[in-house]
This record gives sequence, structure tokens and C-alpha cells, in this order.
Amino acid sequence: MTAEPVVIWGAGAIGGTIGAHLIRAGREVLFVDLVAEHVAAIDAEGIRIEGPVAEFRVPARAVTPDRMQGSHKLILLAVKAHHTEAATRALAPFLAEDGAVVSCQNGLNELVIAELVGRPRTIGAFVNFGADYQAPGRILYGNRGAVVVGELDGARTPRIAALHAMLREFEPDAVLTDTIFGYLWGKAAYGGILKASALTNDSIADFIADPARRPLIRGITREILRVAAAEGVAPIGFDGFDPPAFLAGDAARIAASLDRLEAYNRASAKSHSGIWRDLAVRKRQTDVAAQLAPVRAAARRHGIPTPMVDRLVALIGDIQDGRREIGGALADALGSLRMSTTWLMVRAVIEDAADIPRFDAWYAAEHLPDAKRGFGALRARRCWSRTDPRVHCAFYEFPDAAVAEAAMASPPCPRWSPNSTASGAAA
Repeated sequence: MTAEPVVIWGAGAIGGTIGAHLIRAGREVLFVDLVAEHVAAIDAEGIRIEGPVAEFRVPARAVTPDRMQGSHKLILLAVKAHHTEAATRALAPFLAEDGAVVSCQNGLNELVIAELVGRPRTIGAFVNFGADYQAPGRILYGNRGAVVVGELDGARTPRIAALHAMLREFEPDAVLTDTIFGYLWGKAAYGGILKASALTNDSIADFIADPARRPLIRGITREILRVAAAEGVAPIGFDGFDPPAFLAGDAARIAASLDRLEAYNRASAKSHSGIWRDLAVRKRQTDVAAQLAPVRAAARRHGIPTPMVDRLVALIGDIQDGRREIGGALADALGSLRMSTTWLMVRAVIEDAADIPRFDAWYAAEHLPDAKRGFGALRARRCWSRTDPRVHCAFYEFPDAAVAEAAMASPPCPRWSPNSTASGAAA
């Protein structure tokens, strides 16, 4: 596969960055792009990579789709999600029978590509490096990030090994995985944060760091991860993002993950999301609806409500259509829809009043922290009944009913008795 010229369909932020690095490594690359000015600049002067990661220019070939010819074994598709179907139909006549399309995009676009060219001719890829189209022939490479490839069925084939080796010429830490959809769903959840940040003029790092935005971030991330879980996918983390922490509602791990994501994004020369640039700078349609369409469709199949995802799509659409302006009020509106949490109450009755002080001390110092940790609860509180002094109630907060039900089904915590702190009161 690597002996053939590499076609990169879409020479913008992702495609331009990867392609330029492959050319510099000695690969033959052909760019295909709809923007005539960009194609002309690449043909005339080559493609230039700018920014803190790398600064170089390489000569390159580029054509518009109407000038495309030949049969090609490897096509990296790097267009926006909402252009996936049209681009795949346009490239299909030039894809060899034993060739493959690699989705170097944001979103679950492999599903669309596979429907059009077939699963055997579709390869999954996940990218998280920061890049922006600056002007015809110029791309900003803002920061390095995860690059992952894998066959849709997880097989280790010669072609996926060759593709992985080639992409390591761009990103030395590129990963070859047998669970590509784990990464794609992980990016879908992290992408929810990036899309929500585009409702404001804040940088990605500032948005993540803002304590007022943390409930919104937790809510929209958890919505998407719940859909992934229903699909039977275990999302995989990257670049500081910890999907299991968000799904479990582990407050400490979530905070640590967000701190890492803030640091990762603050170190990038790409300060804002591509969605924000489409809305605020380039004044064009975003691919938010297209990226989230597979998530919403899966949610409907499983009967899972996604009020925040649905509202985010609507708000971005309103900005595109001029009905709303970017600003913090839109993020406030989205955050107000965060999913309600679920509380589990545990009731204990201490029949002998003489035992109450010891039970109270044991519960406060030992049992409540242990139970919170064992249950995976977000928070835990307790109190004694005002109407019946024998009754003690503990309250455990969970991200949703499913997590609470799982906690109820887990092995019981140590129980208390008047004779031993290793056993406990009836609940």
C-alpha cells in the first residue's frame, strides 16, 4: 500500500498537515481540494506549515476533484463531517478495488464511508492534533496530539501495519489499535466540550478552566458516553481525557482530567476550536450537526435522552443562521439543561439509644467515606431524623439512575453492630 501515491482528499487543517509531513518524509502525495485558490497556491508555491511544532514549505501537487484521474489504493479523507457523503461519492470512482479510504476526520464518519464503498475498503482513524487553515497554501500546526489507526473489525492486516508505519512519519507516537471505535467515541465525548466552547468567545483552555462551565462539561460528556456504553463501546482516553471517570461520575478524577485538558490546550497555538473559527472567523456552516448525528441516532435507538446534545446542535444552528450571537449566555442556557443526578438513600434504625454515639462516630469517620468510594458516588451526606431520633439517613448522589442501580447491585459495605465496627446497622 505504501508504494502507491497517497491521495489526500481535503487539504485543509488535518489533510494539509499530514500531507506536508509525508512529502517531507519522501512520500509522493496528491492533494485534492474543492477550493480553487488553495489548489492553485499549493501547485504554484507548495504547501507551508507554520507554528510552534514545525515551520517548513514543501513542493506539492494539487488538483480540484474535476481534474482527478487514475485508480488509487490509498485515499486519506480529510474533509469536514458534513461533506463526507459528497466527498466519498466523488472519490469512489478513483478508489481501486483493493484500495481503502482512511477517515482522517472528526466524527464517526467511518459509518458513512463504509455504507458507500464497503467496510472492507474503509479504515478507521482518530486524530487530535491542533491545526487550522490560515490562507491558500498555509496551514497552522498548533500542537501535537493523538493519532490512531485501526481496521473497523480490529484485525491486524498488512495494510493497517503499513498505514501505521506511514503515519508515524508524521506523528512518531501514532498508535495502531484493535479498538478504533473506542477512540472515536472517546473523541466524540471530548468533542462535546470543544463544540460547547464554541458557544462563547473563550479559548478552549479558558472554557475548561472556568468553574462555572464544569457542570456543563460533565453533563454533555456524560450524555455522549452513556450512548457509547449502550452501543457496547468502551471509550478510550487520550491527551489527558479520561472517559471512564466522566462515565462513573468520579469527581476527583474528572477534576484531574479537566486540569490536564486545560494544560494541553493552553500549550497549543490553536487557541479555539475549529467550530468557533467556522462561526466567528470564516462565517460558514459548521459540521456540528453532522458530527453528532450518529450519536443522536444511536441514542434514539436505545431510548436514551440527549437534551444537552440536542440543544447544542440547535444553538450552533442558530448562530450559523444569524438568530443568535456567540456569547456566554448561550453556554449558560446549555448548562441549565444538564441531566439531573440520582440520589440513593440508605436508612438505618438504631434501636438502643446507648449505641447511637458509637454508630454516629463510626458512620462519619469510616463508613460514609468508604461507601462513597465503593459506590462511586459523586457526593455523600447524612443526617439523623428530626421526628425519630433512632433513624439515621445517608444520601449518595450518582450521575444517573443506571450508576445508582449498579451501586445497589454491588457487594455490600461492612455492616455495623454494637459489638464490632466491622459490621453494621440494618439498612
